[in-house]
Amino acid sequence: MANTKNTKQKARVYIDGANLFYAQKHLGWFIDWKKIIKLLNKKLDILEIKYYTGIKANDEKMKDYLSYLRKINFKTITKPLKIIKNKDGSTIYKSNCDIEIAIDMLLDESSYDTVVLLSGDSDFVYLIKILQKQFQKKVWIVSSRKTISWEIKIAADYYQFLEDIKGQIKRT
Repeated sequence: MANTKNTKQKARVYIDGANLFYAQKHLGWFIDWKKIIKLLNKKLDILEIKYYTGIKANDEKMKDYLSYLRKINFKTITKPLKIIKNKDGSTIYKSNCDIEIAIDMLLDESSYDTVVLLSGDSDFVYLIKILQKQFQKKVWIVSSRKTISWEIKIAADYYQFLEDIKGQIKRT
């Protein structure tokens, strides 16, 4: 008799912190990370969640936030924010952890069946195609309608809009 037990796919979750921060800002509400973990665990066997972000020196608020994420079993990967001076004298801070996310996804590939990427950034499309074609991985994207690129929607095996699960994941 065939085994009819439905086994969950092993998955790793990678969160583009800067991308998700701006998505939440556009939405006007914030994600409760415990709720999103619970939701993902209903469908997948989550092995690990990694959160990537840039951090300013002496940013105590961000350090506290990252400490909270570690308490709920996220692995946090950080690097210093890049400071860019504009010609008009203004300063912007930039954080791009795309290469760190890409390398970790490739280094971890033997341990998962499905990868969940919380980002709408089209820079990940080439990586997604490699994971699918070369390693036969499924790729789930979680992002906002306002910040997801059309290229990543086409490349992904599955995508979920934050707006559609707001009631299940919104921080109250």
